[in-house]
Amino acid sequence: MTQRGDLVTVMDRLAVDALVTGYANAVDDGDWAGYRALFTRDGRADYTSAGGIEGPAEQVAGWLEQTMLMFPVRQHLIVNRRITLEDAGGSPGDRAEVRADFLNPMRLTGPEDTGTAPNFTAGGRYTFLLARTSDGWRLRSVTVHEKWRQFAPPEPATAR
Repeated sequence: MTQRGDLVTVMDRLAVDALVTGYANAVDDGDWAGYRALFTRDGRADYTSAGGIEGPAEQVAGWLEQTMLMFPVRQHLIVNRRITLEDAGGSPGDRAEVRADFLNPMRLTGPEDTGTAPNFTAGGRYTFLLARTSDGWRLRSVTVHEKWRQFAPPEPATAR
């Protein structure tokens, strides 16, 4: 590979990593328009292993928008990202895969609940399939592989 090829590969890795971070930020911040913009026109998401739905990104975004109302506090931590870029005969290709572990602490809405500490935490692995488009890298699919979850009921409000 040439220096130019190496530079393109580094830039692709940075762009792919930024897209995965953008995904976590969109979900955590409830930016559903931003979430939709991360996907290709035919992009799909699969949350079935976490008790959710699978379908076109547009439909899944609507489901997430409603479901995440139960969790006013949420924070994805997406780590151990393994990025595999397509090799098109020694040149960078237009496809990529990212497998990354996640830890997702969230806070359930409860009566008189003003706390911010998480009481619902899930962990597992994401598989992101990406495509290079005329608008840059976009998600073709996101699959959640939830491996575990932990639930602690909200603590009762204390008298002040």
